Amino acid sequence: MTAHVNDACIGCGLCTGVCPGIFIMTEEGVAAARDEIFPEQEAQVRQAAEDCPVNAIEVR
Repeated sequence: MTAHVNDACIGCGLCTGVCPGIFIMTEEGVAAARDEIFPEQEAQVRQAAEDCPVNAIEVR
């Protein structure tokens, strides 16, 4: 699984609260996803993607 935060991100930080091991806030004030997602983190990543208010998280 991979996750990508696209340009729609508004920097609300919800994803970093749901899954702080994967999502971080950048210096630009938007979220980014770490490269490596372990199987035990997949449910949290999917939850963050579902909860994102602007659907900026793409999960593959």
